[in-house]
Amino acid sequence: MAAAAPSAGTPEQRAGQGAAAVALALAGTFVWLLIWYWPTAQGIAAIWWRSETFAHGLVVLPICAWLVWRRRDRLARPQPTAWAALPVALAGLAWLLARMVSVNALEHLAFVAMLVGALAGMLGWRLSRVLAFPLLFLFFGAPVGEFLMPVLMQHTATFTVGALRLSGVPVFQEGLHFIVPNGRWSVVEACSGIRYLIASLMVGTLYAYLNYHSLHRRLLFVALAAVVPIVANWVRAYLIVMLGYLTDNRVAAGVDHLVYGWLFFGVVILLMFAVGARWREEGEPAPALPAAAAPAGTAAVRWSPVLALAAVTAAWPLLLARFDAPVAAFEVALAMRAEVPGWTPDDRVDPGLRPHFLGARGEFRRSWRRGDEVVTLQVHYYAAQHPGRELVMWGNRLVGGERPAWVLLDERGDELPVAADGSPVTVRRAVVGSQDGQRRLAVWSWYWMDGRVVTSDIRAKALTALDRLSGRADDAAHVALIVPLGDDEASARVSAQDFARAAGPALEAMLRQAAEMAR
Repeated sequence: MAAAAPSAGTPEQRAGQGAAAVALALAGTFVWLLIWYWPTAQGIAAIWWRSETFAHGLVVLPICAWLVWRRRDRLARPQPTAWAALPVALAGLAWLLARMVSVNALEHLAFVAMLVGALAGMLGWRLSRVLAFPLLFLFFGAPVGEFLMPVLMQHTATFTVGALRLSGVPVFQEGLHFIVPNGRWSVVEACSGIRYLIASLMVGTLYAYLNYHSLHRRLLFVALAAVVPIVANWVRAYLIVMLGYLTDNRVAAGVDHLVYGWLFFGVVILLMFAVGARWREEGEPAPALPAAAAPAGTAAVRWSPVLALAAVTAAWPLLLARFDAPVAAFEVALAMRAEVPGWTPDDRVDPGLRPHFLGARGEFRRSWRRGDEVVTLQVHYYAAQHPGRELVMWGNRLVGGERPAWVLLDERGDELPVAADGSPVTVRRAVVGSQDGQRRLAVWSWYWMDGRVVTSDIRAKALTALDRLSGRADDAAHVALIVPLGDDEASARVSAQDFARAAGPALEAMLRQAAEMAR
């Protein structure tokens, strides 16, 4: 990261010198961050390359470079300022916490925020205003947004089923899955519309910037670019199911509906741009040539913010090395030694569902019977967590794997007496069904974190980060109670409540013992 000494000259000469100095400052800052954050940058690039959802990231940097080049006649010499050190430091702290607990989305977003803040600091306040859009456009390179998938999928399913019923098609819906007279359909991740939404937002934002000059028109078109792909995806899903229904699944089945979906989306986006072009604002305010540079004697003053920004960006990877010591491989044997009053172990009974949790240090599974009631307890225990061996990570879920035998039908909150003192707390309650539709199970699950009951992935990650920062152990577990679900759902809930109350002390003792063994 470097700053060049200013020089005087004609306005045109200063413009050329300013553009060269800006290019040097931007390139130097970018390379500096790549050196310190190469694993993060490499991870972002890998996602761009392999993920269709974030493939647009491959063109973000070239577009930003072109946007800067378009404004080259407005560029003066950079005037580095230390005001950006604070937001860069906050972004660095977020990067550190995300890296410690492997929250990739936050890690990538924090890296881009650091990059934008450092670039703005190197340019100075005046040039940052001139290049505000190219700098902020870099945020489209952060591969984030997948957290919206569940909400988008649910709304897509709700709209599709409602539209089918309005069209006179009988539909039976269970969560994201629904049945029409001649077929079964599911709203999967590829049908969520997240790809359309992110692509439309990026292209729409760029279009608004290039074609409008008033802020309200730009914001209005960006809002349109956010709403249109969501509604278009709902209509696309409805049309695909209707095509399958009307043609007895000869059309719009398999990969066909993905192809039709992109074609439909392309037509919708073209129509949106055609409508937006009607209100295009021609011309642009005449560019103002850069003002004369400051006297050369101020060059020494400008080096202090450069060094401050360099130090702030380099500090966080160095701090990470203190918390990221290698961990030796080990396993923990889980055993529930105490009996569960009123319940008899019966390992001959197996509901079939096995929660998909990878990287556990230990695993426990056992079934109990009380008369005709059957409850299965499944525990995945984690300790000394690091990438690949974490409680909360991509792929760890109730139903998962490449070819899951079960599908998630419903999920909501419910209360079970699973707190350390036996009091009821809110846990997750899910209903899963076999792929053939013949069996259903009710599953109550929660995270155990050193005696605390947690259901939120975000809170679980935050507690893990706090434990690591404070030097405490990060022992945690995923606990699931699995109960066969018949016609009477209330009886399954009673079974789960009674078993949780009876097994609570033994379960807590088993997890406490595992934590002692892990240390």
